Amino acid sequence: MPLDELNQSLRDHYFGGGAGNRRNDDTVSVTTASAKTLLTMRNWSMVPNRAEPEAPNGAKPNDAGSRVSAIFDSPADEHYYGLGQQQQGILDLRDHRINCWHDYSAIGGENVCVPFMISSRGYGLVWDNPSKTTVDLGFNQRNVWSSEIGDRVSFFVIQGDNIDDIYKGYRQLTGITHLLPRATYGYIQSKAIYPTQDQIMAVAKGYRDRQLPLDVVVVDFLNMTRQGELDLDPARWPDPAAMNQRLHSMGIGTLLSVWPHFSAGTRYFDMLRQKGWLIHTADGTPDIGEFKDVIGPNIDTTNPEAAKWWWEAIRDRYIKPYNFDYLWLDETEPDIDPAKDFFFVGSGTRYYNVYPLFHTASVYEGFRRDFGDSKRVMILARAAYLGAQRNGTVFWSSDILSTWDMLKRSIPAGLNFTATGMPYWDTDIAGFFSPQIPANYKAAHAPLVDPSDARDNVDNYEDYPELFVRWFEWGAFQPVMRAHGERKHNEVWAYGKQAEPILAKYLRLRYQLLPYTYSLAYGSYQTGAPFTRALFMDFPNDSNVFNIPDEYMFGPALLVAPVSDQGATHRSVYLPAGCDWYNYWTNERLKGGQTITADAPIDTIPLFVRAGSIIPLGAAVLSAQQKQDIASVRVYPGADASFTLFSDDGNTYAYEKGVSSITTLSWNEATHQFKHDGAAAWTSPDKSIVEIVGR
Repeated sequence: MPLDELNQSLRDHYFGGGAGNRRNDDTVSVTTASAKTLLTMRNWSMVPNRAEPEAPNGAKPNDAGSRVSAIFDSPADEHYYGLGQQQQGILDLRDHRINCWHDYSAIGGENVCVPFMISSRGYGLVWDNPSKTTVDLGFNQRNVWSSEIGDRVSFFVIQGDNIDDIYKGYRQLTGITHLLPRATYGYIQSKAIYPTQDQIMAVAKGYRDRQLPLDVVVVDFLNMTRQGELDLDPARWPDPAAMNQRLHSMGIGTLLSVWPHFSAGTRYFDMLRQKGWLIHTADGTPDIGEFKDVIGPNIDTTNPEAAKWWWEAIRDRYIKPYNFDYLWLDETEPDIDPAKDFFFVGSGTRYYNVYPLFHTASVYEGFRRDFGDSKRVMILARAAYLGAQRNGTVFWSSDILSTWDMLKRSIPAGLNFTATGMPYWDTDIAGFFSPQIPANYKAAHAPLVDPSDARDNVDNYEDYPELFVRWFEWGAFQPVMRAHGERKHNEVWAYGKQAEPILAKYLRLRYQLLPYTYSLAYGSYQTGAPFTRALFMDFPNDSNVFNIPDEYMFGPALLVAPVSDQGATHRSVYLPAGCDWYNYWTNERLKGGQTITADAPIDTIPLFVRAGSIIPLGAAVLSAQQKQDIASVRVYPGADASFTLFSDDGNTYAYEKGVSSITTLSWNEATHQFKHDGAAAWTSPDKSIVEIVGR
């Protein structure tokens, strides 16, 4: 409501007024072609930030700029998702403030800023500002976006007739999600850390001796002589080339961790400092933050010349001589707070969130430049930004605690991250940091997995084998499945004789599902849409699903309901309305639109199949790089169904030129007829491959 003129003038004098300070009441409404209102911006503002005194001694001037903000209507029935990774246990972001900036130390686990939000009203909003941004959603029926510094209020609205149309728009705006190497859809075994070549080989041998699938082992950080030497300590890694050759003969690749830090006194430090290729303070001093000197500052890969050098150093020191397969680019926030630093592109205040985009691009673009289409890229990274999905990236939930609470909060964290247009996300299965366990610790309930023969590994954390099993079960239905963490041992046989057969069951199931999962990944390449999907994506007309944080769809067929309570052998599961459902384990058919109590003994994750689905299953293999025959195709009647089965060489980018095999599988509910068109996916008679569930 307006104030009288004198009242307003007094307020302007003390609290506002002046050029650029007033709020601009420029209402803008975005509608569909049929005139349905999607979004209304009521006003926007640009308020000059206070400039600091001129910097002495030729230091770079303070980048003051203006704080920019916009206010949008928030109807009471609107729900919000995405905005990167928030680990506070929420799915629907309404009635929450989102701190959209990279924050390794955020409560609950690292925040990662990707300023793309999905609305239940059928649009996505990209906020085009890389500085620290707060997003207040739903308070007083308003959404307030506010960024620390900018030259304009800039945002994009993407509308679609369905959720996947929105992701197609996001793909067009920010880039394609490329297929990863097929091997990385299998299983990745890691630990913090395997410090020697001998340990890596022993782990690989352990899986093969037990006839267990495995595709990637991880050479984690602290593998070098000094930080920034870009070498491998020869005392611990005497022959990396021979190691990789032997692993490759076993169908196993390697993921190598390369940190962006360069400590003083190492071979490249003086050159990088002289060229200004290290992230630095206003006076040009490389910033080491709170780290010890032996860690050093980060390379500034926002500088194109530094980025090119960084890639070529990795290529020439690791990939060409040793034939490492994939790269883990850790510390990509960057981990030294850049707020008072300067990048090549500008101040850390203005470009606070962009480093992971540039840093992952330096390696992806270098790979494509030097290897062309012959070698697919997979980069594991700890932070993301708009467009980083185009760099062959997998993002993970950072260094989280190994607790039941963290397991529970990780599920919606992952669902919002993938909703942000980043299909590839995973967790350190069973957490990274061990919590402080008191000497008299007792689990809340009797552990469902006997820890007695794993005490050397878990000490008195008596329910940790149970936690590992439950987290591993969930991991089998993540886009990428990777175990990691600070434990003495972390392999599937390390948690006792009761745990091992359960873990082996889900490891084999992961590989059995590869034809399904890999085909879903091809769909993400085509549309940009994730295949790990919060329920609101596929059931927009069922209001009951808008804030279910611990169930999701893995592709169009599978509803996954992880167990995240210690000692639980049942859990409540809501089956969305609009279709029937099948219990995956028993084939029992159930009505949708109801909440059931699902059996969940320790070896069972509640898993349901939507009626009107087709799931192709593969033959048993030890590596996703092996040729895998289609062992069966399961049809779940109840509605018409279609599934696009995709296969290719799994290693190159030839699929981008159409070199692949595509088979359309379909089920006609009215005639009860199954058919397949396109490339021949199997040679056996259909009756030996196709199973109509319930018949």
